[in-house]
Amino acid sequence: MTKNVGNIDKIFRLVLGLFLVSLVFWGPKTAWGYVGFIAIGTALMNYCPLYSLFGIKTCQRDS
Repeated sequence: MTKNVGNIDKIFRLVLGLFLVSLVFWGPKTAWGYVGFIAIGTALMNYCPLYSLFGIKTCQRDS
């Protein structure tokens, strides 16, 4: 797996993931909050399978 998630994208995914997971505990308490774990996982691994499928890279190129 090559890195395809950049720093800004990573921060956005972490914030969004934490927000979604928090909905399980403080929000409407639906199972949709567990989708946040996917966003957190892709941010921590710096890899998004959907980006790879569509050929998208948000990280900087190595020189």
